[in-house]
Amino acid sequence: VECKCTSNTNFATATEPESSGIEAMEKEQIVPDVLDVIPKAVLEVKYGNLEVKLGNILTPTEVKSPPNIIWNVDSKKLYLLCMIDPDGPSRKEPKFREFHHWLVGNIPGTEIAKGDTLTEYVGSGPPPGTGLHRYVILIYEQPGKLTFDEKRISNRSGDGRGGLSIRKFAKKYNLGYPIAGNFFQAEWDDYVPKLYEQLGVSN
Repeated sequence: VECKCTSNTNFATATEPESSGIEAMEKEQIVPDVLDVIPKAVLEVKYGNLEVKLGNILTPTEVKSPPNIIWNVDSKKLYLLCMIDPDGPSRKEPKFREFHHWLVGNIPGTEIAKGDTLTEYVGSGPPPGTGLHRYVILIYEQPGKLTFDEKRISNRSGDGRGGLSIRKFAKKYNLGYPIAGNFFQAEWDDYVPKLYEQLGVSN
């Protein structure tokens, strides 16, 4: 079943992966840094009119609001969405791998707002001088309704966002491999200090 519903003008759909998608994820080392296996479908994501295109560069200013994501669904299934940065504080020294920006489980169809939000969305916020960071967006199909024991994190807090391994998280909840994914890259711009203030963290 392909769901076409949307709550605003932003949308995303999942398509079959092309060789360019596989090459992009391999080139930028999404596998093995984040995943063991490349997702079966490429998640086509838009921030307003801006598309996420397998590693293209989007600024923190451009991604400060969450995208609305739509994907091909089984109406009887629940889904989990995550967005992570494996490059905190930098790709060379990723001691905070992975910093999670968004984590929502028990999503019925594509209705993210009806899911169980574990971590509220915040956009990219690479520290100055740390170069490009990768931001990976993934969809998992759940085996059923899940009870999550993780602490809930608001979009006003940076505490508890670092050190998540989506690989371990997926294993813990028997999620298997993601069914769709995409990623973009970003580096510091002048919106980042505002985000840090919102999260109550320093540079």
